[in-house]
Amino acid sequence: MKKLLKHMSPLAPDDSGVSGVLYELGGIIVIIDAGGCAGNVCGFDEPRWFEKKSAIFSAGLRDMDAILGRDERLVRKLCKVCRQVDAKFTALIGTPVPAVIATDFKALKKKCEKETGLKCLAFDTTGTQYYDRGEEKAYNLLLEEFVTKKYPTQKGKLGILGTTPLNMSVTNAEKICSHYKEEGFTDVVCFGMDSSLEDIEKITSCEKIKVTAPSALGAARKLKKEFGTEFEYDFPFTDGNILEKAAELADKKVLIIHQQAAANKLRTLISGRQTDCASWFSMDEEYTSSGDFTISSEQMLREKAREYDVIIADELMKRILRNFKGEFIDFPHFAFSGRLIRG
Repeated sequence: MKKLLKHMSPLAPDDSGVSGVLYELGGIIVIIDAGGCAGNVCGFDEPRWFEKKSAIFSAGLRDMDAILGRDERLVRKLCKVCRQVDAKFTALIGTPVPAVIATDFKALKKKCEKETGLKCLAFDTTGTQYYDRGEEKAYNLLLEEFVTKKYPTQKGKLGILGTTPLNMSVTNAEKICSHYKEEGFTDVVCFGMDSSLEDIEKITSCEKIKVTAPSALGAARKLKKEFGTEFEYDFPFTDGNILEKAAELADKKVLIIHQQAAANKLRTLISGRQTDCASWFSMDEEYTSSGDFTISSEQMLREKAREYDVIIADELMKRILRNFKGEFIDFPHFAFSGRLIRG
């Protein structure tokens, strides 16, 4: 019972991660469930659902459909939707239902491509892993399917991988692009946020890639290996309040809890203090310092918190750290609490 969540809600799952990456790319996204998982994705894990249109559907599986694995019904439904929606691709996203009945996603992908004439992206997500694993699969498959050649490098063009609301806690790319234009880049593209599939197809034309979440590191490394595109692990701080409060800290031991890219960047901005980073999600070994750790349970976090004077994290974590006597600075993380950075 060590990992029982007593004070917090379940974290965003891998199917939500896939959906978040694909949301604005112009595809038909099918979540293979009876309706519940699609409701969770659109109602809780995807804030753009209330602001921007996207063709996300539930497969609407009934009991016998799931038990008997009636894939032909799913394909017929998808073909019907393709006749009504002008889509660039289709995507099938797994949930606990297809995981339990061992759905053959490779075969289903071939059936869908044959019947619809569109490229199909199939993700064997289970709804039991965290969102970053789903995002990682989505970025890797997008590159595999759509990035096929090296375009001439455009000087001053910056591409950003990892920009989803689950990572950035914002729903549009305006402030992110402005932040990097101040660094001297003239053309900034946030892949998957206020951008298109065509932008991803031409990602190799970027002079440089900024990776703003660990889920996109694998894709960035592949780009560098295959096309020579340089990348940097970074995070754009658009919320000045966090930096102002963190700047006031002096001679205190600090713990930052967020996704790794965000936590690491904040650590560099408040350098000169003893600062460790932690995350509920994956942490890439190359960018992990000696005092950093992955949080495995509420109990573990309570025990580790005793070692620090200041904790910078989503304020919902106060529910776990009720006995923490030090200073707490709010740093919203949508994948953890469903809270966006406002203003």
